[in-house]
Amino acid sequence: MSQNSTQPYALPVPPVGTVGTASSGDVLTEILRNGAQKLLADAIQDEVAMYLAERGELVDAKGHQLVVRNGHLPERRVMTGIGAVPVTQPRVRDRRSPAEREKFTSAILPPYLRRAKSVEELLPWLYLKGISTGDFGEALQALLGTDVPGLSATTITRLKGIWEQEYKDWSKRSLADKQYVYVWADAIHFNIRLEDEANSRQCILVMMGATPSGKKELIAITDGYGESYQSWKELMLDCRSRGLGQLGGDPRLAIGDGGLGFWAAMREVWSSTLEQRCWVHKTGNILNKMPKSVHSKAKSMLHDIWMAETRVAADKAFDLFVETFGAKYPKAVDCLKKDRDQLLTFYQFPADHWLHIRTTNPIESTFATVRLRTAKTKGSGSRTACLMMVFKLTQSAEKNWRALNGSESIPDVIAGVRFVDGEKQEAA
Repeated sequence: MSQNSTQPYALPVPPVGTVGTASSGDVLTEILRNGAQKLLADAIQDEVAMYLAERGELVDAKGHQLVVRNGHLPERRVMTGIGAVPVTQPRVRDRRSPAEREKFTSAILPPYLRRAKSVEELLPWLYLKGISTGDFGEALQALLGTDVPGLSATTITRLKGIWEQEYKDWSKRSLADKQYVYVWADAIHFNIRLEDEANSRQCILVMMGATPSGKKELIAITDGYGESYQSWKELMLDCRSRGLGQLGGDPRLAIGDGGLGFWAAMREVWSSTLEQRCWVHKTGNILNKMPKSVHSKAKSMLHDIWMAETRVAADKAFDLFVETFGAKYPKAVDCLKKDRDQLLTFYQFPADHWLHIRTTNPIESTFATVRLRTAKTKGSGSRTACLMMVFKLTQSAEKNWRALNGSESIPDVIAGVRFVDGEKQEAA
């Protein structure tokens, strides 16, 4: 709304008689498009007015303002989620000397913008969610109408190349200014349709971390050779070569599945980092070694361990599980016993963080979306295409990752303050 307006802006109503000549959906779309055009025009006018007001004291010897409006730029059409919207932007002229002159650039309508960001993200979203390239024309027409300049199925081919370059640049970015208190690691497997049989399964290694502010961030994604020690070591050394660890040292805790080669590599690269095994993975591994008839009881007893309020209570529940099932299901009990300490490391950290650090759910929940895409398409066509899909979908999911509960406790974790059963221990 412009600064001079005194009444709330109302969406324009089509002329009388037009409602009967078009469908209600078309009329509504036209109302919304006209409203969007007016709101966008008002917003740009306000932006220009504010820019000129901030430079209102700049005058020449005769008192004339040096930064003024100077007509309009040529009209352009911006593709939005409700179709093409025509936009006319005021031109700003700066009459100061070249050394002092500033160029006005609209934050609302950057130069050369032809599509709203939501539309830019629509194409990769459709592709990554399972729409095949051949179906793009129909999908775009249904979503945006028949007037869709510059958007076509062939754009996907170009986008794949752009994504690949984005991934290469992202994988080489500096990590010298990053510090991660917690790190989650997991390996995700996918089917590859167009590779030979030896390469028909792909293992993608994923690491994400929590910053000192409690924000979760994607650290690394790479195509590994299974879940091997060597693959994880190469990934971690690459991160270290780009500066990870220079700020604040090693992560305080790493969370992952007990079967990963990650742990052997981590002990070598991050020697001071504590280990927390994922309870979701561990529960699944244990139940796989037991008949389904006892799954309900066993799962409930495992739940009693990791949901106990104190380490003492957890140890008691742990021993009860061992005694209850040790004789009949020794392999299941051994699977639990071998990682006893690593399963209960979380008691040394703030109780508010337990929800986040007992499992690798931050990664698992993200990859539920990725698995949905591969299920629809019966796997990716190539290893590169799969890696790009994982990268772009994870980047998209990262925008909605929730911060850690109790983020105010993270400085204590970084400082090495001792926690017992989730409670901070004051220095004597």
